[in-house]
Amino acid sequence: MKKKICIIYSLYNDNITKKMFERAVKLLKSKGVTSIKVLKVPGSFEIPQVLSRVINKYDGFIVIGCIIKGKTKNFDLICSAITNGIMDLSIKNKKPIGNGLITSFNEKQALQRLNNGKEAAQAVLDVLKIL
Repeated sequence: MKKKICIIYSLYNDNITKKMFERAVKLLKSKGVTSIKVLKVPGSFEIPQVLSRVINKYDGFIVIGCIIKGKTKNFDLICSAITNGIMDLSIKNKKPIGNGLITSFNEKQALQRLNNGKEAAQAVLDVLKIL
């Protein structure tokens, strides 16, 4: 596939996001994607901002992050803000964005969802075929 794909991934909870990233890249390469740009951000909250700055440079995007609930309401606010930001950018710019964002109550749940990066990558490729 000759499409340019950008992966934006959070370094926060890197023991999880790195594995998700690796699985996404493996899938893309197995499908013949050769143009993959990787942008690393400190945390998931920064994903929509960076995405908005590069949205016109690539055909599709995969975002990877992991937010584990703490003891404050911050979890709900952060998760909603990120998800809404990603969806708004996708619709406004008519670009597929695979959402590989894990939101879980604990690390064990997050580790059970490591394929989210791979699934987000596949979703982007499937939507690019449709478009």
